[in-house]
Amino acid sequence: MFTPLINKILSLLVSIRYGDRLPIDVRYFYRDTYYCQLVQWKYLIKDYITKKPYKEIDFQGEFTPELAFVLPFAYWHHQNGTLQKTVSSKYTKELYFFSKEHEERFDVRTTIGNYNYETPRILYSQNYNMSKWIQVPLKQQYQNDIYVFDKPVLILANRYNMEWDGPPISFFSIEMLAFIIEKLKHKYTIIYNRPRPQNITNDNSDIYDMDEYEWLEKQYPEVILMENLWKENKGKARNFNHLQLMVYANASHFISIHGGTCALASYFGGINLILSKKGPEHHFKCFEILYPRLSGAKILHAKTDEDVQNFVEAYYV
Repeated sequence: MFTPLINKILSLLVSIRYGDRLPIDVRYFYRDTYYCQLVQWKYLIKDYITKKPYKEIDFQGEFTPELAFVLPFAYWHHQNGTLQKTVSSKYTKELYFFSKEHEERFDVRTTIGNYNYETPRILYSQNYNMSKWIQVPLKQQYQNDIYVFDKPVLILANRYNMEWDGPPISFFSIEMLAFIIEKLKHKYTIIYNRPRPQNITNDNSDIYDMDEYEWLEKQYPEVILMENLWKENKGKARNFNHLQLMVYANASHFISIHGGTCALASYFGGINLILSKKGPEHHFKCFEILYPRLSGAKILHAKTDEDVQNFVEAYYV
């Protein structure tokens, strides 16, 4: 953690460089970026000169920063020959397929776990020029001949969670789901994915029920539910996350929601339409700069339901 002196120096640096231009609620992320960069100087000799396996990467934070920063950091160490061990939450072994020793230690993801300054960045940053960060080839690793359909696959990835200790903000309503499906069902095999709490490692956000599963099965039986693929488990996936990787790897069209939902969808190339109505991601231009780097995917950022409709019409129909 910061020493008081380092904290003051870095905060002063942010003030001098950016002045009063920064909103109060994002200012400390600028300081955190400097601190993350400072920490990495400790490993200059180990990472670039001796280059022997030594690095144990331990992360208990939320899914989004793990995908955005931790996993590519671990893959960099793997490619560099310096990775010794990775430690994360349940159902993550398949994400760290390259790690010779991976431990699923944590049952719950925590907000405080996000603040792991041993990684190149945490949560958000004004600078995504990260030297110890390599794109992780999840698509190449998990492409398969099992989840193949007559029409191109479109992953419709939704969520309906507590956001910032309040009600859901960014989600596809029943009405929006109907619009998307009606527009695209003839062109794509649509696979709908909104994981149940028991299938993933939960964090501090409550997951609510939209009551859309029965509606989908009755109104749109041609839409495949990811949870039904999990029940069948033709690919013999070891957990729900493993199944998601296998199904997503065979897709190039995604429509997803702010958070870990869209971060995962951005790992598989093609095109990903993201609905994000609010969040620091907007200030830090995550969807413009960071998310395209995860796989080279084309990212479309919708800030409103109307934006979603316009992007669907322009890029998917």
